[in-house]
Amino acid sequence: MEFLEQIVSSLSSIVWGPPMLILLVGTGIYLTVILKGMQFWALPHALKLIFHKESDGEGEISHFAALMTALAATVGIGNIVGVATAITMGGPGAVFWMWVTGLVGMATKYSEAVLAVKYRQRGHHGYKGGPMYYLTYGLNMPKLGMAFAVFTALAAFGIGNMTQANAVASILDSQMAIPTWVTGLVLLTLTALVILGGIKSIGRFTSFLVPFMILIYVSVALIILVMNLDKIGGAFGLIFHYAFSPIAAGGGFVGATIAAAIRYGVARGVFSNESGLGSAPIAAAAAKTNDPVRQALVSMTQTFIDTLVVCTMTALIILIGPFWQEGVSPGMLTMQSFALHLGSIGSIVVVVSTVLFAYSTILGWSYYGEKAFEYIVGERYIRLYRVLFIAFVMVGAMMKLEFVWNFSDLMNGMMAIPNLIALLLLSKVISTESDRYFKALK
Repeated sequence: MEFLEQIVSSLSSIVWGPPMLILLVGTGIYLTVILKGMQFWALPHALKLIFHKESDGEGEISHFAALMTALAATVGIGNIVGVATAITMGGPGAVFWMWVTGLVGMATKYSEAVLAVKYRQRGHHGYKGGPMYYLTYGLNMPKLGMAFAVFTALAAFGIGNMTQANAVASILDSQMAIPTWVTGLVLLTLTALVILGGIKSIGRFTSFLVPFMILIYVSVALIILVMNLDKIGGAFGLIFHYAFSPIAAGGGFVGATIAAAIRYGVARGVFSNESGLGSAPIAAAAAKTNDPVRQALVSMTQTFIDTLVVCTMTALIILIGPFWQEGVSPGMLTMQSFALHLGSIGSIVVVVSTVLFAYSTILGWSYYGEKAFEYIVGERYIRLYRVLFIAFVMVGAMMKLEFVWNFSDLMNGMMAIPNLIALLLLSKVISTESDRYFKALK
């Protein structure tokens, strides 16, 4: 088993090395160019569309519900621990490169959703779509579509299930002495109540949960930032300065090169917003819409909210405090930074946010995994998949997951490869659809 763990860890490091990060960001830059920087000038219009309802649109859930389902899967512990890891390993400059990843990732996320809706298929349980379908029906590459589906189905049990349940169980055990089996049982029950009802049930619940949990976290973060208005300029100064300059070691901080800032900023940014991995378009394909571009614009706001709003607030709160320079572990850095300003209330907010963020990720990824599983074996076994997914929540809460983390990272990276191939080869379709929509809008 130890040998297998070493192999998976080594493969994960190779897959998520510089070539993959360059490919992800490079694809985003290419799409930004051919779309004429659409994520910048079309963002106000995209934000308005979030609450737009198409009564005559075909699909299962509203634009808003599709966005909330996708946000449920992406706004997670990466927004709390991932940001802290980027700063700890790459210095304040890593935040700048997270922003860059988010900005170009908006174009990637938009493009994924255009293709997801355009090439979606109607099944007995509603619409189904995502990279496996636009690889199959858009590029006539069913083998690559099958590969993507297999990687996604496996990743869902890891990064979208067991690791999230484990994060909740661990933090409740350490902070509130709640036994892991109790957390596992409660999570299993809550997960079953939602996902057994399918995408409509998930969409309804996440439409309530996700705005609520983001509002709590962002509101408390804003309170802290308002309390420290005089320090925010300095925090931004650190981010911009060390994005292009190495930062020396000092106190408990080990220092970081420019290369480290870029590496960890890009890596954590990608893991936070999942742009390019091909997961979010699976939810976008279920939206009630007659126009691929309209849903794609809504999907684009997911990356904006996740990386440029939530992650930025976490980063600023960390940087206006001293702990990032004192060798505090990433797992505790955000909590201590919140507690510095709000005492025990700050710690409670981070604990509650971690629990809600992780639970929402389980719900979002359950749908991604289900649709991938359906593509592989057909619609007859969807119920079986849901039962298995629910059971693994309990498993994840009670076991050590170093191997699962590495395996999940590997599967996420393998998901990205066929998806990015599709985005590049179908870029003409993306630009044509976009030109059509915006010409009609004028």
